[in-house]
Amino acid sequence: MTLVELVQILKSSGYPVTYSHFKETSTKPVPAPPYITYLEDPSSNMFADNKVYKPIKNIRVELYTDLKDLVAEEKIEELLNENEIPFDTDEAWIESEQLFQRIYEVGLI
Repeated sequence: MTLVELVQILKSSGYPVTYSHFKETSTKPVPAPPYITYLEDPSSNMFADNKVYKPIKNIRVELYTDLKDLVAEEKIEELLNENEIPFDTDEAWIESEQLFQRIYEVGLI
């Protein structure tokens, strides 16, 4: 799966999606939660014969919500499962933003 394909899957959730962060401008505010960002983490490439045998991109998908949103989490997890994208999860409360962050770590091969 490619990163472009993953982004299309995330967009099918109906939530706003962007890479890294939403940039606020005078005409375009940051969307209200829930929204999704994604980032590329360090790769986990497989090596053979002194070259990259199989590139593996590690992507961190982040769901931001005002409150713990089990419905939004379920929607993201269903999309990942339906598209056979295995994931690990983590969660954090971001005090400065007053937002919950649900993190989905996926590997794209």
